[in-house]
Amino acid sequence: MAGPVKDREAFQRLSFLYQDPTNQALARFYCHTERTIAKRLVLRRDPSVKRTLCRGCSSLLIPGLTCTQRQRRCRGQRWTVQTCLTCQRSQRFLNDPDHLLWGDRPEAQLGSQADLKPRQPLPNAAHPVPAHLPEEKV
Repeated sequence: MAGPVKDREAFQRLSFLYQDPTNQALARFYCHTERTIAKRLVLRRDPSVKRTLCRGCSSLLIPGLTCTQRQRRCRGQRWTVQTCLTCQRSQRFLNDPDHLLWGDRPEAQLGSQADLKPRQPLPNAAHPVPAHLPEEKV
């Protein structure tokens, strides 16, 4: 279970602005407003949301409608290239099936961090205890 969310009302407002209206000009205005609110309040948006917004004109990138998606190979790696049909700006994303975003990894989740063992302090190699002094017992 997730902890309390900072600025819950702001996230609800961002979620409303991200919804897909049928009017493209209205969608562009909503996405631009959503981006400026997230910047002003210093909120981290999900990478899947950021990848569906054009960084040039703030339009919602819907494959086949407002953008084109192509699969490319370069130096043995697979890339997905999205090109906005409004401003012609393109974005490249590595298309690796084994890749996990940091937020999706188990060690990034707060619940699993409590299960990890606390680390033992490392011996202080910079300042060793002299041989003539007794070592402290813990």
